[in-house]
Amino acid sequence: MNRINLITLGVKDISESLTFYRDGLGFRTSIQDDDPAIVFFNNAGTKLALYSLEELANDISREKPLKRGGFSGITLAYNAKSVEEVHEVMGKAEKAGGIIEKSPQHVEWGGYSGYFSDLDGYYWEVAYSKDWRFDEKDMLIIE
Repeated sequence: MNRINLITLGVKDISESLTFYRDGLGFRTSIQDDDPAIVFFNNAGTKLALYSLEELANDISREKPLKRGGFSGITLAYNAKSVEEVHEVMGKAEKAGGIIEKSPQHVEWGGYSGYFSDLDGYYWEVAYSKDWRFDEKDMLIIE
């Protein structure tokens, strides 16, 4: 088991989250409906899905209550190809209603990064390093 095919985010309002990701950040989807039951974004590599938080919790277990609160220990990342692209993506996120949690800055590992949270509080790092390379599908090469 050495791959991740799909990452699903449980969201409070699928319509608002669809607008945030599709219209605000430019994620691609074939979904035309503004209030779908589930959304799949057609990213290069791993797919990103949006699904009702309540329905996702029920899918895991109807007997156990939903656990919420605090930092979950999970972040998502967008790896940019320039410092300018970091600022562009962070600006799109903020304009779409995201919250800038950490403004882009030079970081101790030698790169440049910042964090925003989406409408449901999921944290996204937007980062750049001059040492990164990408393959023909724009996937980050880590060796």
